[in-house]
Amino acid sequence: MLTRDKIISIFCLIDDLFIGINHKDDSRRNVSDSEIAVTAIVSAIYFGGNQYHAIHLMKSMGFVPKMVDKSRFNRRLHAIGRLLYDLFAQVGHYLKQMRCEMHYIIDSFPVAVCDNIRIMKSKLIKGNKWRGYTASMKRFFYGVKVQLLTTGTGIPVAFFFTPGKQADVKALAKIIRELPPEACVYGDSAYTDYKKEDDLFANDLIFMKIQRKSNSKRKDTKQQIQEKLKMRKRVETSISDIKKLFPRTIHAVTLNGFLIKLILFVFGLQINKITN
Repeated sequence: MLTRDKIISIFCLIDDLFIGINHKDDSRRNVSDSEIAVTAIVSAIYFGGNQYHAIHLMKSMGFVPKMVDKSRFNRRLHAIGRLLYDLFAQVGHYLKQMRCEMHYIIDSFPVAVCDNIRIMKSKLIKGNKWRGYTASMKRFFYGVKVQLLTTGTGIPVAFFFTPGKQADVKALAKIIRELPPEACVYGDSAYTDYKKEDDLFANDLIFMKIQRKSNSKRKDTKQQIQEKLKMRKRVETSISDIKKLFPRTIHAVTLNGFLIKLILFVFGLQINKITN
């Protein structure tokens, strides 16, 4: 539920993150980068990414009386797009290192840039590498995959984007970096790579608990199957919560703008969970 207290708590968190990285605003600006970021996150959490509604809300409620217009807001948002990802990673680092989280779940989900019938007309992306297949839905899509790592309770701590065609297992080493020793990482069978599992255990003392297929060389016991299914449901819930924030179609005129909106949706869920 959107309340004044909720917006204030989001602003305090974001502003502290900006202060923590010693971010300096241009003294000539009437609206700070932290106010732009908060407004963008509010738009992602409560308005399906509709920035106009968030801008109007923040101005009408007196949070940002001198709010810039939508065009200027969009340019300011693009200027701090990378910074938003860094702020998300900073919160994720805190959850991974300071709170001693030891259980993590990895999964991916597709985000189509356009319908399959419109692939030839797509202006955001070009090429066969963006054409992926979703086994659970038994259909192809044209867009990106979001590789997501959450805590055992479903709070996002890391993510990055890959082309739709890229196999999930190739993202494994990158997304689980900087995990504490003795951490357990749960994932579905798409992340199966026995060599990487052995290397992660030998070099980083990370336990990979990947779901096994029926023909796997490393069979799971009934207890292990139940444990992995239980953890998998939590990340699926988090992915479902992210998708609930999506509008019917994610409008963007550049790939960078499209990815910034995806960053805001994932960052928005992270903030929503830790400020509740």
